[in-house]
Amino acid sequence: MAPTALFDVDGTLLDTNYLHTVAWAEALAQYGHTPAMARIHASIGMGGDQLIDHVLGEERDRAQDGEISSAHGALYARFWPSLRPFEGAADLLRAVSASGWTVVLASSASGRDLRVMRRALDADDAVTAATSADDVAAGKPAPDLVRAALDKAGARAAEAVFVGDTLWDVRSAAAAGVPCVAVLSGGWSERDLRAAGALEVHENAAALLAGLSGSVLGHPRSPAGGE
Repeated sequence: MAPTALFDVDGTLLDTNYLHTVAWAEALAQYGHTPAMARIHASIGMGGDQLIDHVLGEERDRAQDGEISSAHGALYARFWPSLRPFEGAADLLRAVSASGWTVVLASSASGRDLRVMRRALDADDAVTAATSADDVAAGKPAPDLVRAALDKAGARAAEAVFVGDTLWDVRSAAAAGVPCVAVLSGGWSERDLRAAGALEVHENAAALLAGLSGSVLGHPRSPAGGE
């Protein structure tokens, strides 16, 4: 069974975290909520349901949550034409695939947004499968999305590595029993990512690609040590 590399997309492969922050801020404002942008940014990477809870608090009226999420989706769609991958992101996926890993995209984005991002990334030749928020009942930091990605690859947690950019990626992977390689391109600090349990921290996709030989991703084997 081939080792599997699971990649988050937003903030890891594409420069979208701050676009999502703006879209969520505008969506929330439409319904009378004006949390600080920093609080919203710190929630990016969560599934939409958990994000609204995290930003507004769990003890509240949830009647408008669906409308807020729909507004976010519509507002974020404005940015589709300008979505861009990080330098080296597509080449990273190809290099990891060529070294023997099965590459799976594991995103908290909707299936619709993920399709747009995959076109912008233009690396489907290296991708075996993909999962989105549409595939699970609970998004990150719950482990459901990571487990769904493993299921699509036919892989076990012991044979996998997750690559992400947020605290929620690290926690989601850990809850599924998968080590996480983190990048700083989503706006989180190295200290926060390491404190959450990140196995490695790299500046961005290009830096991970440049240092691939020294990373666990440079060697197609189980993180537990099995060849």
